[in-house]
Amino acid sequence: MRLRSFLLALLLGGAGLAQAQGYPGKPIHIVVPFAPGGAVDVLARTIGQRLSEQVGQAVIVDNKPGANRNIAPEFVAKSAPDGYTVLIAANGLATNPTFFPNLPFSVARDFAPVAYIGYAPLILVAPASFSATSLGEVIRRAKAEPGKLSYASAGSGTSGHLAAEMLKSVAGIDVLHVPYKGGAPAIVDMLGGRISFMMLDPLQSLPQIKADRLRAIMVGSPKRLPLIPDVPTAAEAGLPGYEATVWWGFLLPSKTAKDIVVRLNEESNRAMADPGVRRKLEDMGTIVAGGTPQQFGDFIRAETDKWAAVIRNANIKSE
Repeated sequence: MRLRSFLLALLLGGAGLAQAQGYPGKPIHIVVPFAPGGAVDVLARTIGQRLSEQVGQAVIVDNKPGANRNIAPEFVAKSAPDGYTVLIAANGLATNPTFFPNLPFSVARDFAPVAYIGYAPLILVAPASFSATSLGEVIRRAKAEPGKLSYASAGSGTSGHLAAEMLKSVAGIDVLHVPYKGGAPAIVDMLGGRISFMMLDPLQSLPQIKADRLRAIMVGSPKRLPLIPDVPTAAEAGLPGYEATVWWGFLLPSKTAKDIVVRLNEESNRAMADPGVRRKLEDMGTIVAGGTPQQFGDFIRAETDKWAAVIRNANIKSE
C-alpha cells in the first residue's frame, strides 16, 4: 500500500514537472476585474505585451467587470490550474471578503500569489480654492467644525472611501461622506467647490493637479511620489502610521504547479524591470515593486487584516 502511494505521488510529481517544463505552450489569459481603458486594464496590457515577447506566446487580456469586482476572481479560482489563466488583482481582493462573507471563492484557499506589480498612493486633494493648504490645517478645521467638511468617493466601499475613513479614525475627525456613482461626477462637484476633499489615485488626480484646479495636500504612501515631489507623505505631514494606496498583482489558481508559479513570477519581474514598461508604469504614478510569491502573499494578508479593521470600526457597508 505504501509502495503504491509512493509510486502515485512520484507519478503525479513527474507529471507536474513535465507540465512546468513545457510552460507556456499556448496563449496566456490575464483576467481583469475592470472594464477596458482603466488603470488596471492598461497595466495588464502593458505588462502582458512584454510577457508575450519574453515567452514567445500570445498574452490575451480578458475583461470581466461586475459584481463588485468579484466575477473575475471567481472565474480564475474555478479555472484549470495550468498557468494559462492569470488574475490581475487589486484592492478589492483584500477588502471584498469583509464586505461579502459568502463569496463563492476564498482568497486564502483558492489562489496562489505570483507577483506583486506595485502600488500608487492615494492622494488627498482639495479644490484650489479650499482654504486649508496642509494636512494639519485640514485636521484643525475639521476638529473646529465637526461634520461641516465633506469628502467624496466613487461609492461606498471603494478605495477612496476606505482611505478617507481611515484618515478620520487616525486623525480623530468628523467629516461627512458623500458617495457618488463613480469618480468623474465626484471630481466635478469637488472642482465646483461643493466637496471639501477626496482621496484619489494619481491617474485621476494628476491632470487636475498639474492644471492647478486641484491642490495635492499629502500622499498616502511611505515615500513621496516622484511625479509630485513637493507633496509630503502623511507621516511628514504629521500623521505617522497612515498609509493608503491602490495596488496590483498577479495570482493563479491555488493548485497550479509550483514550478509554473515560479516561472511566471520570474517572467513578471523581468517584464516589470524592462525600461519601457517601467517608464510607462511610473508615468501612471505606479511605484513598481516586484518580489517573490511569498512576499506578495504576505502583503495580501496584511492588507486584508488592515482594511477589515477599518471597515468594521467604521461600520461600512458596500453598495
